[in-house]
Amino acid sequence: MDLGMPPLQWPPAPLKIQHGASGKLEVRCLARRKWVVLEPEEWVRQHVIHHCIDVLHYPAGCIAVERPLVLNGMNRRADIVCHTTDGQAQLLVECKAPEVKLSQDAVSQVARYNMVLQVPAMLVTNGLEHVAYQIDPDGNATPLEALPSCPAK
Repeated sequence: MDLGMPPLQWPPAPLKIQHGASGKLEVRCLARRKWVVLEPEEWVRQHVIHHCIDVLHYPAGCIAVERPLVLNGMNRRADIVCHTTDGQAQLLVECKAPEVKLSQDAVSQVARYNMVLQVPAMLVTNGLEHVAYQIDPDGNATPLEALPSCPAK
């Protein structure tokens, strides 16, 4: 099946794809365990979720997808928030479609979300480029060389 999606700079993910009732392609979300329309941003999101589960060892049940938050009185959604098994948020991820260039706006967006969520690590990715930062208790950002794994219990 030709998905019309570009190869990404993430390991291949074992995704289940189907034609939905609307005729659009759908992907079975690895974390939400439901079928969602396969848009370019969702293609990136599912690859990141796969990496978080398979490489960083976050249990699928500890990954919040499109997590609601309120910022300056407005409802927003964080693409991905990975939590430890005891519920501590460890990684906040903002996914963009592959054709969207990463910019300061994208980094600022996730930083604003993090003012509410207070997560110690942030990642912004379009599947082809990635930027990741560690946030200290004072709010200072330092580039990360590697994403944080889920700590073993």
